[in-house]
Amino acid sequence: MLIAEIQVAPSPPGTPGDPHAYVEAAIAVIQGSGLRHEVGALGTTLEGDADAVWATLRAAHEAMVAAGATGGLSHLKVATVNRTMDSLTAKFRPA
Repeated sequence: MLIAEIQVAPSPPGTPGDPHAYVEAAIAVIQGSGLRHEVGALGTTLEGDADAVWATLRAAHEAMVAAGATGGLSHLKVATVNRTMDSLTAKFRPA
């Protein structure tokens, strides 16, 4: 099991009409992956089989550029654990 967080930082960040277009392209890839995920204000966390998570992280980064960014950085945090996102955060969530 892998849990990862990705924050994409495209350059430029988007278009004049949609200032977050390139970030949203990366999120769309994650949403379409079938992996458990949570979109947050500063990044997206996902979990699943290691190969699927790594492939999705790469695809999200590439989607940012394919959507029109001339460049960009993806900040990653990756953990190999025998836990789930819920098991790590449940006690901090409202009942």
